[in-house]
Amino acid sequence: MEFSRRSRLRPEAKFGLDSMLEWLIPHNVALYAIPPMVDLSITELQLLALERLKVLRILEQATNKNLKLSSDEGRESVFNEMNHAGLKHYVRLCQGNHSKEQDIAARKKDYLSHFILRFAYCSTEELRRWFITREMELFRLKFAGLSAQDVKDFVLKYEMGYSPLTPDQKNEIKDGLYDSTLYHSIVQIESMDFYKVRFTEVLDLVRSRKCYLRTGFAYVGASDFVSIIANKHQQLLEDGLQAHLRLLPEIENDERFTMILKELHTSYTGKDYRVSKSGQVPIESLDQLSKKSFPLCMRYCHDTLRSKHHLKHGGRMQYGLFLKAIGVTMEDSLRFWREEFTRGTVTLEKFEKEYAYNIRHNYGKEGSRVNYAAYNCMKIITASVTPQDTHGCPFKNWEPSVLKTKLSSFGLSAAHAEEISGFASRGHYQIACGKYFEISHDTKLDEGITHPNQYFDLSQITVGARAPKVKPQNQNRRTFSSQDTSHVVRNTQDTATLNGDDDNELWELMESNEKEGGVKHESILLELPASTQGKPASRPAVPTSEWGDDEDFDVSQVEMA
Repeated sequence: MEFSRRSRLRPEAKFGLDSMLEWLIPHNVALYAIPPMVDLSITELQLLALERLKVLRILEQATNKNLKLSSDEGRESVFNEMNHAGLKHYVRLCQGNHSKEQDIAARKKDYLSHFILRFAYCSTEELRRWFITREMELFRLKFAGLSAQDVKDFVLKYEMGYSPLTPDQKNEIKDGLYDSTLYHSIVQIESMDFYKVRFTEVLDLVRSRKCYLRTGFAYVGASDFVSIIANKHQQLLEDGLQAHLRLLPEIENDERFTMILKELHTSYTGKDYRVSKSGQVPIESLDQLSKKSFPLCMRYCHDTLRSKHHLKHGGRMQYGLFLKAIGVTMEDSLRFWREEFTRGTVTLEKFEKEYAYNIRHNYGKEGSRVNYAAYNCMKIITASVTPQDTHGCPFKNWEPSVLKTKLSSFGLSAAHAEEISGFASRGHYQIACGKYFEISHDTKLDEGITHPNQYFDLSQITVGARAPKVKPQNQNRRTFSSQDTSHVVRNTQDTATLNGDDDNELWELMESNEKEGGVKHESILLELPASTQGKPASRPAVPTSEWGDDEDFDVSQVEMA
């Protein structure tokens, strides 16, 4: 079936869209063998794509933390993250096969989102490899939740031609099955299902001696049956991505669709940081905070500003929006930048003329009055930088020797500096940042670092300056008494400052599309080839030159109005 605009007989026209999708997806574990033909609005397409992208990134973070997705601990960790991200329908798909109304709805989202992401990840070998790896992790996670009966239903509904051995067939080779099945008794083996397949279909099991071989056939238990299906599933993914690649030139005629696809892989899918809802941060505490609670990218900007009394535009944007989101008010921000810049070569008149406007603009008080979000890790990592710039990600932009020297100057041991540099040199910049957090805070992270302000919040929780938010499910987070929170951050009821919502990157993308294209809800046909599968309280100014770098600095000692 070609991706074209000519009319054709569509099965949903005869049977109805819901019936067609239920026929395509008879099981919670989908093979994505036949593409859907449905009408989706741009809004729906973006929502589905970003939801699935969140799932795949959660799986990537779990793998990077060496969590085994086949273990109970690994599965629980992933499910907790999915629930926290509002992806409970994906969790349902990973907990066995059911046919309740919620499962049917979850299957549809799962199926449609998969084919949308195929378009976004088919263009380069690197993207295809990432997508296949993540999709195979999701497939194994879902399959691991199936019972023996669910596996039988899977084989039957997808007409795969495999049948469990009969009792007589098992009895004939029971000794071989016992020898090849660890930690199971004869009685247990008698109650288990085994499948007879050609040994070439399960070479991974043969290599690890997890199956019984006899006359060119392998006898595989239901718990290991995923190896057979996984090979077929991966081949379907590879063939499907190649077919989508051939379709790209045709669908690129739609600029809106093309823009969405190109931006998906670098889209930020985490919490949006605009203003702090935890209280104000006085600028007199920034020197102390930068040493413990700033990620390396922001600490470098702060240190450079304090030493050279100037930052280029990229650095001012990256650091300025970060300060806004941690709780620095606009008045304090203006005072902070003014005192630093005028200590260098910038006159007061020049600062007010060339720099003050941009600071007010970042706070939504000038121009279009947009309340700008702080930069996330993906935006910082992909930023273009020169050797003279201070913005960007140090784990990506610095040479290994420079990175290790800087980390050592911050008090990390040579071994720790080497470990972090190793992650960075292999392109795992956010993992390197997470490891830097763990070492400098002497703790273990329950989540990956995806945003500098997330890093700051986690640090404040860890040092006891802020109480953690309660997550759904059982999250092993340290809690702190409310008396501790006055240590670094002042509480406030300033509704004029705390007027930001936890928006999603998606809405920014949607709004920009609407402004540029003037379209809100136009439909796009997703058809694929059948061959594929108030004002803040003021306080007396304290010149920044008098702050110093006292490690024992206590914010509570700062005079407040």
